[in-house]
Amino acid sequence: MSAIHLFTIGFTKKPAEAFFSRLSRAGVKRIIDIRLNNVSQLAGFAKRDDLRYFLKATCGIDYIHLPELAPTQDIMDDFKKKKGDWSAYEKAFQLLLKERRPEETLSRDLFDSACLLCSEDKPDHCHRRLVAEYLADKWGDVEIVHL
Repeated sequence: MSAIHLFTIGFTKKPAEAFFSRLSRAGVKRIIDIRLNNVSQLAGFAKRDDLRYFLKATCGIDYIHLPELAPTQDIMDDFKKKKGDWSAYEKAFQLLLKERRPEETLSRDLFDSACLLCSEDKPDHCHRRLVAEYLADKWGDVEIVHL
């Protein structure tokens, strides 16, 4: 079995041109949107239906939404609205992933040359990094590239 090439990207603080160019240059075949709410107004081009259209029209990239890889609203609220601690968020989200067991319910093939999408600019304090690292730990042959 060959290694999975898994990318991650956030759309915040990126103009559309830079966002789509990075994906195209990296050879991304599929965006896996792991936001809980994928119709927010944070960036016009990143709303679900617009994003699906722009990805296919400009880069030939497929789009799917997998909310099972998103944190619950409670976990997000504790961190964002209540100004929670990142380490507490990280632990809560990792426990949620262990309960959901995406490594057993989702196909590995879905993730090869795919890119996990969320809103955070950098992966450091973002659940997309946690998902990528979780899958790499479970599958053992995942190469992660943060765009």
